[in-house]
Amino acid sequence: MNIRKIQPTDNLRMAAIVRKVIVEMGAPKIGTAYEDKALDDLFATYNKERAAYFVIEDQSEIVGGAGIAHLPNEGVTVCELQKMYFLSTVRGKGYGMKMMETCLSAAREFGFSKCYIETMPYMTDAQKLYKKAGFYYIDAPMGNTGHYSCPVWMLKDL
Repeated sequence: MNIRKIQPTDNLRMAAIVRKVIVEMGAPKIGTAYEDKALDDLFATYNKERAAYFVIEDQSEIVGGAGIAHLPNEGVTVCELQKMYFLSTVRGKGYGMKMMETCLSAAREFGFSKCYIETMPYMTDAQKLYKKAGFYYIDAPMGNTGHYSCPVWMLKDL
């Protein structure tokens, strides 16, 4: 397992992974990351101040990724854990926690004090992982992600 920052050559692979997992999980394509314009160029999207996107390789093949960036329409100290998706072949092997630790460490280095995430109600394994990492449920969405189909909102104090 190797976690590293995304490179331009990783864009197509990560976009395909995100879209595949969204469909596989039965999530709607509208109002989720599936339709995000940024998905097709994650390198450029996260190649800015106080943002990072990481990919995880298993035997030199990209099998997932996650990013951290400022949460739009929130204070400067609130970030969002974004586009965290893994192929089914590597889920349940501890990669999610390692990736989350990498992203949250970057968030702290960037000076964020809170991290937001949103997900689907039936993604219970993901929610267990988030709770294990210290996220807690909140009653309303934050920021302006455009992901109106994701009705579960969580927050973590960094």
